[in-house]
Amino acid sequence: MSLAIRAAQPGDLPAITAIYAHHVLTGTASFETEPPDEREMRERFEAICDRGFPYVVAERDGRVAGYAYASLYRGRVAYRYTLEDSIYVDPACARAGVGRALLARLIADCEVSGARQLIAVIGGSDNVPSIRLHAEQGFETVGILRAAGWKHGRWIDSVLMQRALGPGSTSPP
Repeated sequence: MSLAIRAAQPGDLPAITAIYAHHVLTGTASFETEPPDEREMRERFEAICDRGFPYVVAERDGRVAGYAYASLYRGRVAYRYTLEDSIYVDPACARAGVGRALLARLIADCEVSGARQLIAVIGGSDNVPSIRLHAEQGFETVGILRAAGWKHGRWIDSVLMQRALGPGSTSPP
């Protein structure tokens, strides 16, 4: 079974929507509680792509196995060189290297874009797979927002991890 990472296309949106809906309904990676429909996901996809940020999918045997994208960490102009990553994997493909391949490609694409910092906001300090994945790709934990969200009948932390891109903060952009 080969895995290919490629730019996401509008035709991928039904699979992307289904993968995200699963994570919204069952996990803590997203703090949304109601999954958005395909129209909303299309609007989000177009907004990210229109800004020139990377949006990629992992394809295995002709089907979308996961997706990842980067967007501005915050909207204020001083944050323009800092992006936030988002990675979601089809549960049938978990622990098969899909997230690792997506994150590696996303980091490379973010570096090409001229961004200097990449932030991961991980839902749940108990989300060991995501924390480990990011650490393996050079992210460091820079903070934990305790009980930042309420979902599935419990308080959930947000773990903040950060990684420099390219020269990072060693020179002006």
